[in-house]
Amino acid sequence: MQRVKLDRIDRRILADLQADGRMTNVELARRAGISAPPCLRRVRALEEAGYIKGYHAEIEPHALGFNVTVFAHVGLNSQAEADLRSFEDLVLAWPEVRECHMLAGETDFLLKIVAHDWDDYQRFLTTRLTAAPNISHVKSSLAIRNSKHQPGVPIDVDVGPEAEHE
Repeated sequence: MQRVKLDRIDRRILADLQADGRMTNVELARRAGISAPPCLRRVRALEEAGYIKGYHAEIEPHALGFNVTVFAHVGLNSQAEADLRSFEDLVLAWPEVRECHMLAGETDFLLKIVAHDWDDYQRFLTTRLTAAPNISHVKSSLAIRNSKHQPGVPIDVDVGPEAEHE
């Protein structure tokens, strides 16, 4: 993975694609102030350099019957690297777990889990999560509402290259 020195045009491309991953290359180029062929080359270079990890549709959970979101604070009995990796590998196999973050502090992992209803989550909790090896404790927090969902990172298009973080 090569590093690309980001200029204003690259940051504009990243910001626009982050806001709308379905934007056409022609529209992206127009917004960046360049023609379509160099815009496409820049997008490919940003993909190859690892700045763009993928493109995804944002799905409405309730439309598919996922009416419950739970954040589970998971503690493990052992924090040895092999045990941490083993838990992460297990979580990858659970489609209900949409995010998994390893944390510093008293909670080892924070999981974002979706379920059809509270009973569905409880079944997942008792048959898979707490039944998994090396689990010390699980504390569940039911999400009541989501007032902000902003994927990605803030991108300041107008910042100069000297202020960029490597």
